[in-house]
Amino acid sequence: MSTGELPGGGYSIFKETMADMTFPELARAASERAVVLWGLGVIEQHGPHLPLGTDVYMPSELLRRVRKQLASLGVQSVIMPPFYWGVNQVSGLFPGSFVVRPETMIELMVDLIKSLKKDSFARLFCVSGHGDALHNRTIHAAIKRGADESGVKAWFVGAPSFFKRIGIEAGDAHILSTDGEVERPGKYFDVHAGKYETSSMWAVYPHLVKDELLPTLKSTDFVLEDIAEWRKGGEHALRKTPQGFLGDPAASDRGFGEEIMASHAKLVAAAIAAKVNSER
Repeated sequence: MSTGELPGGGYSIFKETMADMTFPELARAASERAVVLWGLGVIEQHGPHLPLGTDVYMPSELLRRVRKQLASLGVQSVIMPPFYWGVNQVSGLFPGSFVVRPETMIELMVDLIKSLKKDSFARLFCVSGHGDALHNRTIHAAIKRGADESGVKAWFVGAPSFFKRIGIEAGDAHILSTDGEVERPGKYFDVHAGKYETSSMWAVYPHLVKDELLPTLKSTDFVLEDIAEWRKGGEHALRKTPQGFLGDPAASDRGFGEEIMASHAKLVAAAIAAKVNSER
């Protein structure tokens, strides 16, 4: 049984989150100074072999693992239910990719951060499950404003190269960079529903991956010029990736996916624990 499954073969993105807690349990966690973990993804197409919710399932699983590692490091945490109505600037024209305006996303995130303050939580750590640059700049903007208006200390956690790509300065007060990152070696770009993302989903939610299709999916073999065109979004993305993936899903491996998830969780947990301990 994979981590996200429930008895009988079902699964839930609410597993181990606040949504499955009672209000006295949540109040007790806040009184014990638990930190809050929040994954922010989108509902968008992920090729013919992965579900639309991939960018929600992945950060949900990541934070379940991070929570366990934080507990072993002496840091108590709770997980917010995942955010999934995000910005799809690149894949917005594909069927199944829901489009939300950045200003709408910011307003909702700010309200939710204020709700954490109302419930006496003081620290929030956010991770993104979606690579779209505009989506992630929107997360950063909402974290900054939400922190300013609520008094909650909030950080966006990620790899240094991730923040560099989306144009956010590493020294920003609301950025928490991991000490290292999961490397993606290879001649070609693999960034959307390719080897890395498919391997991770396959490791955790094998019943949601149409693995019988993987051998039929030819690698896109994109170089820098190709990915720059794809990232323009809209018709550009449709033309460059008509099957909805960018990378080599046929090279996916469940064991490799487990290695990716374990490494990522370790990096994120270490960064959060170091930040919490520095404030004690």
